[in-house]
Amino acid sequence: MVAPKKVGTSFAKMIEDVQHLCYIYFRLMKSTGAFTRHRTKVQVHIFMNEKFFDLKKEKQDRMINASLKVFAMNGYEHASTDDIVKEAAISKGLLFHYFISKLGLYSFIYDYSVRYIMLELSTGVSPKETDYFKLLDQIKFAQLQVMKNYPYMLQFINSSNDEIVSEALVETEDKRSVLPGQYAQIMERADLGRFKKDTDVKMLTKMLAFTADGLMREQFMNGSFQPEIYYKETRQYFDMMKTLCYK
Repeated sequence: MVAPKKVGTSFAKMIEDVQHLCYIYFRLMKSTGAFTRHRTKVQVHIFMNEKFFDLKKEKQDRMINASLKVFAMNGYEHASTDDIVKEAAISKGLLFHYFISKLGLYSFIYDYSVRYIMLELSTGVSPKETDYFKLLDQIKFAQLQVMKNYPYMLQFINSSNDEIVSEALVETEDKRSVLPGQYAQIMERADLGRFKKDTDVKMLTKMLAFTADGLMREQFMNGSFQPEIYYKETRQYFDMMKTLCYK
């Protein structure tokens, strides 16, 4: 059972605490099978008010981007909904009109990110490509398209791998294997016969992933992140390793 948060002294904090307790109540009811009739409809509304999608796309993206940024830079525990509404230029009441709690918002943002990235991968990576480095490049190009609309989305997904708060981990548990599984499935098509005999492809893949993640993290920390520049720099590393590792 998830322990309720300690109620704060301010009225706004008290409202947030009540919303969090309501969220836990719905989660417990769902897990014990208390919802039978209209179960699917209730499950949708646990996380959010579907009318969020009736908002203008610009406002939706403003709220999504603000949430991505604050969660990516601070992690779930230290992310503040005050910072999110300030970044999105909306009221706190409006945020909680569409999302029942910070946990509900986090769950929605995670699910939305996974679905959005999967969509870009499905359209940006050729099912006929077998060259290892071209597949990597197509993955990065698909990610570039993601970051043009949602600059912090990949950083959010990457930083979520370091998440330690149990309620955030439990809430996203069923989605955490989706993207790693898709990346692995894409790279399984790679023709490894093009590599030099002594190349450890698994180690190479891990090294390039660490390099790409490190470049992104460094640029965000410096406040200099630009998707096109990030993509160009990662391609330079891919080209260098291709020259070293291919026959």
